[in-house]
Amino acid sequence: MSKIEDFLTAEEEKQIVEAIRIAEKNTSGEIRVHIEKTSKIDVYERALEVFRMLKMDNTKQQNGVLIYVAVEDRNFVIFGDEGINNVVDDDFWDSTKNIMQGHFKRGHFKQGLVDGILKAGKQLETFFPWETGDKNELPDDISKG
Repeated sequence: MSKIEDFLTAEEEKQIVEAIRIAEKNTSGEIRVHIEKTSKIDVYERALEVFRMLKMDNTKQQNGVLIYVAVEDRNFVIFGDEGINNVVDDDFWDSTKNIMQGHFKRGHFKQGLVDGILKAGKQLETFFPWETGDKNELPDDISKG
């Protein structure tokens, strides 16, 4: 796979954005997906850079979740902000990553992302339920680098 455009079809991208909207419907939490060709540095460090670049560290309740994918590296990171990390079980991100990885290994990238997004959304809904006046603080579209 040489280009990030080959990773997902336009229709699959729409389904992922819809999954983000569904996941965020009952929570003040924010979920973003960022896809790029490769990470020139440690994938976790790159995810942190992207998290900050997308201003995900500026959410009111520190409850942003980034799913970062480096396509050619065949690597990804789920990065949660401090607010969500302080309340989820210690193994939550690993269990979410395992679900996604199972799909990815079979070439089902869209389904892996959708399942990861929806699982993160359920946790956000549990700990950060939507309240009157909550606003969607970040775009739902997929960012690309």
